[in-house]
Amino acid sequence: MSEWAAKRFWKEASVDAGAQDFGVMLDGRPLRTPAKAELRVPTRAMAQAITAEWDAQEGVIRPETMPVTRSANAAIDKVSVQFDEVVDLLAEYGGTDLLCYRADGPEELILRQGQAWDVLLNWAEGEYGVRLKVTSGVIPVDQDAAALARLRAELAALSPFALAAMHDLISLTGSLILGLAVARGRLDAQQAWDLSRIDEDWQSEQWGADEDADDLASLKNEALLQAARIWSLAHS
Repeated sequence: MSEWAAKRFWKEASVDAGAQDFGVMLDGRPLRTPAKAELRVPTRAMAQAITAEWDAQEGVIRPETMPVTRSANAAIDKVSVQFDEVVDLLAEYGGTDLLCYRADGPEELILRQGQAWDVLLNWAEGEYGVRLKVTSGVIPVDQDAAALARLRAELAALSPFALAAMHDLISLTGSLILGLAVARGRLDAQQAWDLSRIDEDWQSEQWGADEDADDLASLKNEALLQAARIWSLAHS
């Protein structure tokens, strides 16, 4: 027996402009999140993007083709109701940031990491007044508590919609600094992805590509690009 799947039931999706935010209407009725809250977003650009996703649905609704809708749902139903917990979760990446953990060999990989990542740590120092410490191998390094608190404050100042996008920017790269760099326009999302993949690219060069791993990486890469787009929409 086949599973039931939701199908398109509306003729037209449109934007509902409020005094301070924007909603999406399906045939004049407000779109709601899975938790039944009215879906309202901070910018017209984000509402228009969500409207376009719903207008593009034909027959069976495919949530996987609606990244902006899914991010807005997450911001309203999850991030906004556990905001501090999400901030703490993402801030913890500063203590184990990818850019701070370097290979202890071979020399070419050490050099490649240093040339690519040191400039971002330098940028973070100039931008936020924090200097994260670097270590080699698997030896953990304790970061300065004041530095981590400063970075956490940057996250805590975001809206739930921006924080939902930032969640993917950080978690997909494994780096709080890379996520912040994309958000501040220091890097674009593809550059951040490439910088986060230095170790994996090195391994592929030495041992050859893994098709399954490459397929998964491609999906994550696309998700990161979408997260950067959603971040931009939340601020447009």
